[in-house]
Amino acid sequence: MKKLFIFFICLCFSTNSFSENLKKAYFAGGCFWCMEESFDKVNGVQVTTSGYSGGHVKNPTYKQVIQENTGHLESVEVVYDSNVITYITLVDAYFKSIDPFDSEGQFCDKGYSYRSGILYQDLKQKKIIDRKILEIETKFKRKTFIILKKFNEFYKAENYHQDFYEKNFFRYLAYKKACKREERLNELWNN
Repeated sequence: MKKLFIFFICLCFSTNSFSENLKKAYFAGGCFWCMEESFDKVNGVQVTTSGYSGGHVKNPTYKQVIQENTGHLESVEVVYDSNVITYITLVDAYFKSIDPFDSEGQFCDKGYSYRSGILYQDLKQKKIIDRKILEIETKFKRKTFIILKKFNEFYKAENYHQDFYEKNFFRYLAYKKACKREERLNELWNN
């Protein structure tokens, strides 16, 4: 919440050149609460928003998305300052926040809507993602399961999902621990 307040204050007092440096990126990595937390820790990220993207249903609700028939992924919209962080660095941060080898979802959340994916906006972004996937598959000698889709639309999730990890800290912590998210990420990326 503090970051959001600072972001809006900066927008109010900034010059046009600052706002021209704000870009958006879209990532899906299972539970969007966890993705918000991961990206909020990245220097240069201004705001994260939980939502849905990649599907065919307009203005979906959480209940619709978890029914697994909308084609949407639980996603986050990441607003970042391109003077501080590059898209390449965001993609690196994304992969350190997921298990790219899980074909059924992420951690204890299973189903299409919890699959990992990146919604790229142009061919330059897609090439960056393709290079990163090749790098990971070469290093681990395993196939990744990342859905790549051209970005079309992002639908903001219900308000109770926004900043959930901050507003419901203990409930979120219990969820994350039960899913063994940190254990798996450490096993993958810290060896």
